[in-house]
Amino acid sequence: MKSKHQDPMAVTPQCVVALTWTLKDTLGEVLDELEEPVEFLVGGSDLLGKIEEGLQGHQAGDTLELHLEPIDAFGDYDDRLLFLEPRERFPAELEEGMGFEGLPPGCNPDAPRDRLYFVSDIYPDHVVLDGNHPLAGIALRIHIKLHAVREATEEEIGQGTLGAGFFRTQIEPTDASGTPPVPPTLH
Repeated sequence: MKSKHQDPMAVTPQCVVALTWTLKDTLGEVLDELEEPVEFLVGGSDLLGKIEEGLQGHQAGDTLELHLEPIDAFGDYDDRLLFLEPRERFPAELEEGMGFEGLPPGCNPDAPRDRLYFVSDIYPDHVVLDGNHPLAGIALRIHIKLHAVREATEEEIGQGTLGAGFFRTQIEPTDASGTPPVPPTLH
């Protein structure tokens, strides 16, 4: 006779995990804190590879401390992703830190169109846009608490994401209606 009590599920190469975390730079400054558990698809595009690797075999209740070099996090800072664009191409209520999906029409044709750009500086005649992730070039320390692990549904696996966009800087392709399947924003 089988016991009604099942062993807790461990993280596998394709499952759903509910996580909270504290993300710090190497000096200990808190960069992001996720206080309420959020579900992420392991084996999709929701998490960085080193985080997925670190989670493997762990169960609900476990905690992890990971150190991520820039190459394993948001990459090295690439000054080729900085663009100086005419101020008149942007809304009047522009602020530093605002994000844009791609560049507005009439901007640099060589700029990748599938990126998120952030306003880094505003001048009377120009705007500086940065296509790097805000944490590019930074080594990170992340304290993760694993709250739950469950099997991913076929639909979740097919989508490749649960919509948590913290670790993405590229815009997701649109579906047949022209709408991105998930908002491509930072947490």
